[in-house]
Amino acid sequence: MTYYDGQGFLVKKSLKVNSALELNSASVCVQTGTTNEQNLADYFKGNNMKYEVIAFGTADETVKAYESGRCDVFTSDVSQLYAERLKLSNPADHAVLPEVISKEPLGPMVRHGDDQWFDIVKWVLFAMVDAEELGVTQKNVDEMAKSDKPELKRAFGIDGNLGEQLGLTKDWVIRIVKAVGNYGETFDRNVGAGSKLGIARGLNQLWNKGGIQYAPPIR
Repeated sequence: MTYYDGQGFLVKKSLKVNSALELNSASVCVQTGTTNEQNLADYFKGNNMKYEVIAFGTADETVKAYESGRCDVFTSDVSQLYAERLKLSNPADHAVLPEVISKEPLGPMVRHGDDQWFDIVKWVLFAMVDAEELGVTQKNVDEMAKSDKPELKRAFGIDGNLGEQLGLTKDWVIRIVKAVGNYGETFDRNVGAGSKLGIARGLNQLWNKGGIQYAPPIR
C-alpha cells in the first residue's frame, strides 16, 4: 500500500470541536452513493450519538453545502478533506478532526497478467520504504552507497542480484532515491508537511515510528 487513508471529518473551527466524539446532534454533509454514508451511520450508532444526514449527489455539491453553512460537518476520506479544504474561501478557518473511522488503503494498479511490471512497481515502492528505514535520502544516497553494512550493500546492488531478477540495473535503488527520494521524502513533498495539503503521516509512518508502513528487506 502506498497510502493508508480513511474517513474523517472536516469542521469549522468556530464550532469549537476537537474530536468527532463531540459531534452529537450535528448535521453532516455527505456524498450519497458512497461507503461514507454507512460508515457515518455505524460510527454515530456505535458511540450512541445522534446526527442529521444532509446528502448530495456529487462531491462539489457536498462541499458547497458545507461551506454555505447548510451543515456543521463534512465527511469523506481524510485525503479528500485536506484537498477540499484548500478550495474553501478561508481554509485556515477549518480543521480536520483526528478520528479516522474507516480503512481505505490505496495503492498502484497494473494490468492483470503483466507479472514483470507488477514486480517492478511493487519493489520500487518497497525500495523507497526500505530506504527511509535505512536512513537513505536523496541527499546522502551517494555517501550511504559506500557503507559496509550488509543491508545497505544488498539495497545498492553491491551484494545480491535482485535488480537483475527484476530486469533492472544493479543500482536501481540508488537511481530511484536520487530521482524522487525515499518514501518519507516523497510523502512530505506531495501530501505531507512540505506540501500545501499538510497531511500528517499518521498510519503512513514507518512501523518503527508508530505507523504500519513497512516493506520486506531487499535481498
